[in-house]
Amino acid sequence: MMSDMKKAVTVDEYLADFAEPAHGALQKLREMIRAAAPKEATEAIGYGRPAFKYKGPLVGYAAFKEHCSFFPMNGALVEQFQEELKKYKTSKGTIRFSMDKPLPAALVKKLVKARVAENEAKGKRG
Repeated sequence: MMSDMKKAVTVDEYLADFAEPAHGALQKLREMIRAAAPKEATEAIGYGRPAFKYKGPLVGYAAFKEHCSFFPMNGALVEQFQEELKKYKTSKGTIRFSMDKPLPAALVKKLVKARVAENEAKGKRG
């Protein structure tokens, strides 16, 4: 486990700092995002959390003491998918989920694909 003095530089370092069930939940989410994102998408640590980039910021995720969060990096998406997200606590740019009940792969895929489409439409580089 990393010392509290050192911030994660890589996604693997970030994930290594968590015990189960958080570690497993984050790893599963990471794999779902990677499967849904274009192969050109890259991973990085942004704002101290793992994130994917593709033509700009794509999505991010993190673990907290009591839950995990998925960040679609666009509050409008949380609204757009509110029916599918009604089982989860949401705020403008965050979808919270229990560590022992990860988000469904189909939902993660829809959210990631929606963000990819937004970034492609904006023509951002990244």
